[in-house]
Amino acid sequence: MDQADVEQLETTLFLEALYRRHGYDFRNYAQASIGRRVRRLMDKTGAASVSHMIPLLLHGDGLLPLVVETLSVNVSEMFRDPEFFALLRNEVIPYLKTFPFIKVWHAGCASGEEVYSLAMVFKEEGFYDRTTIFATDLNPLVVEQAKAGVYSLDSVRSYTANYQQAGGQAAFSDYYMARYGWAVMDASLRENVTFAPHNLATDGVFGEMHLILCRNVLIYFDRSLQNRVLRLFDESLVHGGIMALGSKESLKGSEVAAHFQAVNAKWRIHKKIAGGAPDMVTGDLDGAGPLEAGLEACGE
Repeated sequence: MDQADVEQLETTLFLEALYRRHGYDFRNYAQASIGRRVRRLMDKTGAASVSHMIPLLLHGDGLLPLVVETLSVNVSEMFRDPEFFALLRNEVIPYLKTFPFIKVWHAGCASGEEVYSLAMVFKEEGFYDRTTIFATDLNPLVVEQAKAGVYSLDSVRSYTANYQQAGGQAAFSDYYMARYGWAVMDASLRENVTFAPHNLATDGVFGEMHLILCRNVLIYFDRSLQNRVLRLFDESLVHGGIMALGSKESLKGSEVAAHFQAVNAKWRIHKKIAGGAPDMVTGDLDGAGPLEAGLEACGE
């Protein structure tokens, strides 16, 4: 067994210890990606090997926050991929507006930038008061950061162009208050948002969702965990509900592929057409609105 094989075995044992001792499950993350992050953790702790970190993990909680922070993927920005948010505004939201209210699950929300982006779009489209958003992430520390809604002022200012390209209808600066180099997001954007920890690898469904966003998360999982998460989303969505994945994430070959029809192939937006969740109550579910036009044009 060469050194690479030894390190892979150590990593497997480390991840198993993390799951059994603390309940965080990274065992089915993509091997190359999780391997890089475990090595980064070694650098941060100064450990000589992965196995040297296992006793620290098993016999105390002191290392846990650093482990979760390092192994989690917390990359986000406001209005990331402006074209996606423009499509959401112009095609998906008109469809969702036909329902009396909607429930949204933003899974893997990281530090919350995209959650606030979503809230801005719903407010500008006059639909926020009929929306409940559940924003979840594995890492409870970044969930608290998302809930606080405080970001570097420079980074928030850099998102202005994204907002404008996504079809923003107001001055972006109206949505935050600048204080001592920090941007504090407007409290109204949090009124209908519930932030909570949720582990896609181990936790259960969020029932009767009308819209699920989980963008650029599945790429870090192996196939078995991808299938688990997609089943979770399938079971959480009502019939006719919308699921948006990252642009490099596909349903092809998944266990639930037959339950969805593409709305937009480029941005991986799908409509649930089969499965075991209840229908949405609406008088216009079969109407030919912008969303249905997108379905016909795409044909993935």
